[in-house]
Amino acid sequence: MNTENDQKSLLISALKKCGAVKFGDFTLASGKKSKYYVDIKKASTDPATLTVIAEQAASLIHEEKIDLVGGVALGGVPLATAVSLKSELPLLIVRKEEKGYGTGGRFIGDLKEGSRVILIEDVTTSGGSVKDAIAAIRGTGGFVGVVITVVDREEGAQQSLAALGVKLIPLVTASDLIQ
Repeated sequence: MNTENDQKSLLISALKKCGAVKFGDFTLASGKKSKYYVDIKKASTDPATLTVIAEQAASLIHEEKIDLVGGVALGGVPLATAVSLKSELPLLIVRKEEKGYGTGGRFIGDLKEGSRVILIEDVTTSGGSVKDAIAAIRGTGGFVGVVITVVDREEGAQQSLAALGVKLIPLVTASDLIQ
C-alpha cells in the first residue's frame, strides 16, 4: 500500500472501525454545528489506529528538515508522541497556557532558538488552536513551517495557516471521510 489513495483508505477504515467517525447533531469547539464528528481521542486510544496515524505522519516528516515533533495539549499529545517514537525525533508538548507552578513554562521538551518544529494536530477546522501554538513557538525563536493534521474539516484552516506561511498537510479530509 504505497499510493496516497491506499494510505487514505487505510486510515479512513481504521478511523471508522474504532468508532472515531460519528454522525448526528454536534457542536464543535468553534461553536459551529455539524452533522458529523471526528473523535480523534477515540483513535488515539486505539493502538491499531494510532499506529496507522503515526506511520503515515512519520513518512511525511522524513520529507521535511525537522528537529522536534510537537503536539498541542491535550488532543495532539498522544499523536505527536506516537509520531515521535516512529520518526525517532524528540517530542515537544505545547501547553495551552503557561504553567504557574513547578518548573512553569508553556513547553515540555527541548525547544531552542532556531528549532524546527512540525506540529501534529488531531482535527483542524479553522486552525485557531494550532495558530496559538505556532505563535508561542515562534515567540521563543522556534520555526514552524508545517502542520500535519489527521483530519482537515476543510473549513478554512488551510488558508488561515497559509496566511502565516505554514503548510497544512491533512492525512485525510472531511470530504474523503464522509463520502
